[in-house]
Amino acid sequence: MELAFKITLGAFKTVKNLAVIVVPLMILMQLARDYKLMERMLGLFSPVSRLLGMSRRAALPLLVGLAFGLAYGAGVIIQVSEEEGLSFKDRFLVVLFLVACHAVVEDTMVFVAVGANGWLLLLSRLSVAVAVTALCARFLPLGAFRVREDEGR
Repeated sequence: MELAFKITLGAFKTVKNLAVIVVPLMILMQLARDYKLMERMLGLFSPVSRLLGMSRRAALPLLVGLAFGLAYGAGVIIQVSEEEGLSFKDRFLVVLFLVACHAVVEDTMVFVAVGANGWLLLLSRLSVAVAVTALCARFLPLGAFRVREDEGR
């Protein structure tokens, strides 16, 4: 019986630690949406998108997906694609980067709460994502990015 109590207590401590991180992040995410903080950071982030072989228009979905994850990032990718005509190449490279390195802020904090080395996790995820995306942008044949825009709709 004592073991079950210790396990239950440990589970509640873990949930509490996660809640201490996730709840403030959710509040910050809502504030960032309301005050359009992500759009303001684009000027600072556009050199990163250029390094990865993307246009300046791809910086917003890249930044949003990096900070808040794939679910919200996917919505921004769709919205920017429809409103600003994000190219197939930009969409491909943004998604490729985010698959390797999504929700880097949120996920890193969650894993640190359960004992992971945050710097090692952060640097390894970012390094892999930058390397894979930059290499694909540079070395994939140009024809790989030429598809009909109405394809898949």
